[in-house]
Amino acid sequence: MRIRSLLIVVGMALATALAGCSTDSVTGVSFASYGARTDAGYRVPAIPITKVASQYRRQTVNYQTSEKPGTIVVDTGTKHLYFVLGGGKAVRYGIGVGRQGFEWKGVARVGAKREWPVWTPPPAMIRRQPELAKWRGGMPGGPSNALGARALYLFNKSGDTGYRLHGTPEWWSIGKAMSSGCIRMMNQDVIDLYERAGVGAKVVVK
Repeated sequence: MRIRSLLIVVGMALATALAGCSTDSVTGVSFASYGARTDAGYRVPAIPITKVASQYRRQTVNYQTSEKPGTIVVDTGTKHLYFVLGGGKAVRYGIGVGRQGFEWKGVARVGAKREWPVWTPPPAMIRRQPELAKWRGGMPGGPSNALGARALYLFNKSGDTGYRLHGTPEWWSIGKAMSSGCIRMMNQDVIDLYERAGVGAKVVVK
């Protein structure tokens, strides 16, 4: 009986250890949430999340703001995006932002949402990168598409701003300033945000 009891204790300890290994001790988020998945027929590759700095991994944090729940606040300085939950809490995501000369700040709203969106490079981008001319009519959605798995389109009083909150297959760009002005997120994170944020949601970029 003693041996059996010992085996049970050891087994429980091992199970607890394994469970702990599957959860980020810093953020409390399951590593599995950044694993590979199939979405709308497309394969979303796993992200080696331990290679992403902990401050850029999705987590619920204390966040004091006068903005209402459901608002998206983008802090380009710290490279964080907050989805306001209320009660002094928010879901925080790591983001990539516009490189020097391509920054944008202001207040907008989510005018539309798309899953696996088509990406059409603007004329100014094609002039800078002529090799993109082949996508003048739009690059079909898919794992290699620049907009990733989801896109939230930002509108203001004048209409479509041309800026997006979108996914990216380039997870290593999170925490850096290297986009053409849009806010990029890891695909697994933008899928999470997409499910939370509604069309019409206020977006504050500062």
